[in-house]
Amino acid sequence: MKDSLRVKGIFLVMLGTLLWGISGVVAQYLFQSKNFAPEWLVVIRMIFSGAIILTFSLIKGDKSVFEIWSKKENIIKILIFSILGMLGVQYSYFAAIHHGNAATATILQYLSPVIITIYLAFYNKKLPTLKQVACVFMAILGTFLIITKGNLNSLAISKPAIFWGVLSAFACAIYTLQPSSLLKKYGSLCVVGWGMLIGGIAFSFVQSPFNCVGSWSFESFLAIIFVVLFGTLIAFYCYLESLKYIEPYEASVFTCIEPLSASILSIVFLNVTFSLIQWIGALCIIITISMLSLTKKGDSSVDKEKNEDITN
Repeated sequence: MKDSLRVKGIFLVMLGTLLWGISGVVAQYLFQSKNFAPEWLVVIRMIFSGAIILTFSLIKGDKSVFEIWSKKENIIKILIFSILGMLGVQYSYFAAIHHGNAATATILQYLSPVIITIYLAFYNKKLPTLKQVACVFMAILGTFLIITKGNLNSLAISKPAIFWGVLSAFACAIYTLQPSSLLKKYGSLCVVGWGMLIGGIAFSFVQSPFNCVGSWSFESFLAIIFVVLFGTLIAFYCYLESLKYIEPYEASVFTCIEPLSASILSIVFLNVTFSLIQWIGALCIIITISMLSLTKKGDSSVDKEKNEDITN
């Protein structure tokens, strides 16, 4: 019985991360083939997803949905998380896809565990372990190979794609670390739901959800539905449900499926090309994620903060 529940947990986390990876590729299709703006898709995705998550929480009888607003310190924290964390990671990720492709955007975003490792080493005034140092080196090497194909005199992807991709990694680190106290007290559904809704409403002053420029068709409509419903809500639900059956550090290992699936699907369906050197770079980053994620709870201060991480 225990083994079957663990298999269920592994299936759920694999499904969730696979949907996240597909969502990035679908977003690239909308930006580059249907001329939709990443700003509009971010607003739509966040407002609808946030509203549905909070509604679901209320139906379940979750009182924390409104209790989170009872203290001033909570209000400040949720606003910071909504703007710098949730909106920051959502927009920078889609902007990286818009200027580059889903594969490189997803891989660059997965530098966030390395950023978290470095930050916590400074914050805790504790020297990183030899394994952590090796992970940082591999991540830097992997990023270098992806960006340059090993040639110092040229860039394999555009400067805006590099900028937004690296920025999304920093935003993802904020998004992972900053709301830890809120997540422990009020739960993921409440915090992430409000983060999405508030971030979407705030960004609507920059990009109105009613001002959409793009080529509407049956395919583009389905693609938008997929990004909002499957790439956000169902993926998020699968990831959370998996944590009931497997350990958080185990779930983190399977998130490596996201950059891998985004890379393969981009090549198959969107004619994105990856050189051998770039594949080696991607492998370096994926190995780095695995090495950091396999540090069991209690062995590293990173895992303590990563347990509540919800990816794109």
